[in-house]
Amino acid sequence: MTANRIRRAVLPAMIVAAGMAAVSSATAQPVSLNYERLSSMEEPLAAEVGDVTVILTGLVDARVSVDHEDGNDTDTGAIANFQASARTQLPNRWRVDLSYFGQHASDPTTLFGTGDGYTDNVALSVGGYWGRVSGGNASGIVRELTRRLRGAGNAALGFDNFLGELEDLSAGYTGRFGPWIVGAVVDEDGNLDLGAAFQRPAGARDWRLALRAAEGTFGSRSGQRFGTKGLGLVGEVIYGSTTLDAGAGWERLSSRGPDPDRRYVSIGMRTKAGVISLSLEGHAGRIEGKDEASVALGGQYDIARGLSANLGLNHAKARVSFDGAPLLDIEETKSMLSLRYSF
Repeated sequence: MTANRIRRAVLPAMIVAAGMAAVSSATAQPVSLNYERLSSMEEPLAAEVGDVTVILTGLVDARVSVDHEDGNDTDTGAIANFQASARTQLPNRWRVDLSYFGQHASDPTTLFGTGDGYTDNVALSVGGYWGRVSGGNASGIVRELTRRLRGAGNAALGFDNFLGELEDLSAGYTGRFGPWIVGAVVDEDGNLDLGAAFQRPAGARDWRLALRAAEGTFGSRSGQRFGTKGLGLVGEVIYGSTTLDAGAGWERLSSRGPDPDRRYVSIGMRTKAGVISLSLEGHAGRIEGKDEASVALGGQYDIARGLSANLGLNHAKARVSFDGAPLLDIEETKSMLSLRYSF
């Protein structure tokens, strides 16, 4: 499937969605630059400096992990991140937001996710009634708009995304039209990421449907580079304190040789009862007849405002070779216990 076909398939649906909600103006939404698994759930700290509002959120997570595939090897680590934003409104009512996100991890203790060292994102955005335009490290905007809900505690479901990724330097647009939110990102190599999400209550339940089409690049275990094109669908229903969701995706990996196809499904449940949050997720996929699978169990116990104890048990396995070279070669089973403070 070519990039033009993806655009022809997705853009009309996004235009129709906007037309259905034409009675409502697009509103600019604040953009989060935290594309990592850990994010603060607390209200941010804010202060006024002249005409500028300065906002700060962050967290610190100290953890112990056990690698059950490596003789129950035990390790300790810590992760700390924050996002600082400076926001103001221009005389023409446009809202300007300069945001910076930074994260430091002492070692790569999370499944597939956070590596060691310091990483950061920065972006400048301008928004109005027509939506919001962002530039900088904006590559994760559409992914965050259309993804499944993250698991509780230290749950981390492997493979639950396209293998292909955009380059960090990118520009994007998001806008709300009634119950629809649409988004688009283009990176420095010209790869596109397009998405739309519809959310509306019906009776005692809240329903969400998200669509995504994306291009990107993927580096295999053998060092071979693939160009990728993918289509994804996510459905979600919320009833009380319980969320059920499911996602399905198709992805083609293109190179100078044969082009393998990847198909996958993911399902999950998250619920909260008092101070306890629990989640259970599963994933299954195939790449040219070879299996990928993962499961994640997570729990969180709220000790006090911003302070929580978190548990996760994550397993993922994929032994996939293609055209004589390893494409994915992963087998991990890790349990993690951590104490987390967010603000």
